[in-house]
Amino acid sequence: METINDIRVRFAPSPTGLLHLGGVRTALFNYLFAKKYNGTFILRIEDTDRTRFDENSVENLISSLCRLGLDYDEGPYKEGDSKPYFQSERLDMYHKHAKQLIDNGQAYYCFCTKDELDDMRKKQEIAKETTKYDGRCKNLSDTEIQAKLEAKIPFVVRMKIPSDTVFDFEDLVRGNVQIASDLVEDQVILKADGFPTYHLAAVIDDHYMRISHVLRGEEWLYSTPKHLFLYQAFGWSPPIWVHLPLLLNTDRSKLSKRHGDFSVSTYLDAGYPKEAVINFVALLGWHSADDRELFSLGELIQEFSLERITKSAAIFDITKLEWMSGWYIRSLPLQEVAHKCRVYFEKEGIDIHDEVKYLKVISRARDQINKLPDITLHAKMFYTETPLNQECSEIVQQDISQKVLTWFVKALQEGEEPMDKEAIQILVSKCSAELGIKGKALYFPLRIALFGDCHGPDIPLLIDLYGKQESLSRLHKHIL
Repeated sequence: METINDIRVRFAPSPTGLLHLGGVRTALFNYLFAKKYNGTFILRIEDTDRTRFDENSVENLISSLCRLGLDYDEGPYKEGDSKPYFQSERLDMYHKHAKQLIDNGQAYYCFCTKDELDDMRKKQEIAKETTKYDGRCKNLSDTEIQAKLEAKIPFVVRMKIPSDTVFDFEDLVRGNVQIASDLVEDQVILKADGFPTYHLAAVIDDHYMRISHVLRGEEWLYSTPKHLFLYQAFGWSPPIWVHLPLLLNTDRSKLSKRHGDFSVSTYLDAGYPKEAVINFVALLGWHSADDRELFSLGELIQEFSLERITKSAAIFDITKLEWMSGWYIRSLPLQEVAHKCRVYFEKEGIDIHDEVKYLKVISRARDQINKLPDITLHAKMFYTETPLNQECSEIVQQDISQKVLTWFVKALQEGEEPMDKEAIQILVSKCSAELGIKGKALYFPLRIALFGDCHGPDIPLLIDLYGKQESLSRLHKHIL
């Protein structure tokens, strides 16, 4: 495996809602990259948007990562030398650096009101111009600025983007990117409430946390010039940029992070195994060298490479997640699946005290599901006796059916224990031979008496699941 030294990456979500699948992908790619090269994976909470801040979201972010097994090396409740990890606790640092930019002529106070800004943008839209701040406060005199500050007129601080400049940078996914400064707004970096915007806070924190690579969504690509401007203004070296492709719905509309259906907790709570969710998310914009699709987390760490992140948008296809989920349910250790499923049987009030029977039921039923909660739909019939419909009732009362049931009960009682499925199949074949009965006339009465329907699992499987005594009890009830 190739070696890359001193990898430090971060996942820096904003706690304004549930952790979205797009956020999970960002966290996962950062995690995989750090783990592959023995680097450091940092969780940083970017809580500077106080109007949308949701305290419960912080716990959801952390618990969702834990549920997925994406353990961070530094972050809330796991402090390292880069603390604190909440941006709201780093305000003094942001204010100090904003003042440095103002003093150096690389940022300026802006006293425009919301109404003034709305009117400016409306006029730009009518004129079909690029809607961005027009810099009207950029050239205020020191006297004007001081007077407004002394009058306590609300202000923000904006970066002063140079004109007639091209921002030129390399992105590991996009290659060389060039963006003219005319397209870059004098972005607000310090808001009227004293909190920084993402742009200032992220650059400062990434520098002091010694972040080597920034892996983030493609939507941030055109903000990179603003960040490069700040790195240059402070005299710092920027990190390596890696912008991940957009996530789209199957209709190619953008996957909205404000849509609750796309939160990771929704999928975990719905019963998709975490292994399936991780595997599915890993392939949203990345592919292995041989286009293999099924990976454990450990295998993803070994296989992951920034060079195989795709440029084209990734399509969120729920049918693929369901396929992966079913595969994992069938492939995980039986005891693990049985443990995960107990809660669903308890909710249905199904008595699963017989551990041997329970494991056999799980072994069969898991082959038919893609989500864990569906297990009881394919298992509860083994714990209840289904009332017979008229057709089944008529079949089981026929003379030929009674002969089959009577013969089988006697033979089953006399059979030596334990009776495995192979021994039971021999018994079924013997019944057919001695009575001269075969096909539906043989199988329907046995299956109806055991299962409650003429269609269902094979007779050996049913008797193996129920055990000898319960099978005899069910058969006896239908002998007239």
